[in-house]
Amino acid sequence: MAIVYTCKHCGKVIGKLDQHAVDSTMLGLDQLSSEDKQEMIHYQRNGDIHIQAICENCEDTLDRNPQYHELDFFIQ
Repeated sequence: MAIVYTCKHCGKVIGKLDQHAVDSTMLGLDQLSSEDKQEMIHYQRNGDIHIQAICENCEDTLDRNPQYHELDFFIQ
């Protein structure tokens, strides 16, 4: 089983953890609201967990262009 973090804006893989057992508290997933969990966490048939986050490049872009927060996608 792997935990794969990808950027929700550009699709870049941010990181990957290969774990057999995962404590959601250690990952901070228990801090998310139910709505955030549904939006950000996706369970795959093979047991992998895909988590959507924001990479540093997209975060920098959002910081420089706050109006982009209004858009679902700002990378064309």
